[in-house]
Amino acid sequence: MSRIMNVTLSSVLFAAGLSVMTSCTVAEEIKVGAKAPDWSGIIGIDDKEHALADYAKAKIVVLVFICNHCPVAVAYEDRLVALQRDYKDKGVQVVAVNVNNLPADRLDQMKIRAKEKGFNFPYLYDPSQKIARDYGAAVTPHVFVLARDRKVAYVGAIDDNIKEKEVKQHYLRDALDALLAGKTPPVPHTKAFGCSIKYE
Repeated sequence: MSRIMNVTLSSVLFAAGLSVMTSCTVAEEIKVGAKAPDWSGIIGIDDKEHALADYAKAKIVVLVFICNHCPVAVAYEDRLVALQRDYKDKGVQVVAVNVNNLPADRLDQMKIRAKEKGFNFPYLYDPSQKIARDYGAAVTPHVFVLARDRKVAYVGAIDDNIKEKEVKQHYLRDALDALLAGKTPPVPHTKAFGCSIKYE
């Protein structure tokens, strides 16, 4: 009997944890079509301050909230590196932001992680968490695509499966391809899934 109770309790705890991981929302997510909130003074792993205006020459900015400790965010690191590589010459700029204040997510650890994984995009740290609140980011990873006019053109997940080999819907790439062709993303909004951002 106790064994059954233990299994049941474990199942409940797992389900609860998964719910928090996938659907925790703190701030209202910015709407597609809205003007992207401006930001500046955010330190990067290069020890320089970054601003949205720094990427004015980019046709499209892919703002993605990630972190070091989340297994879902970690699973997408290689996909983000590949995305920047594939779209750089098309005028797309990936900008990753970490707003968690856990020891594993602080700037010194971000530098180590970026070097290990060969990040080819800016990786910024905002311990104030303001940028995440302004955009309504809830989980890592959570993507906000800013079109040429810097209006939000896509919000949500990178694709439909944490396991890269099982991906069937490439939401982010499809959105970028559409925007670069002067079209509206076929799916402008999806539900982001990952680990909840640790707001303070």
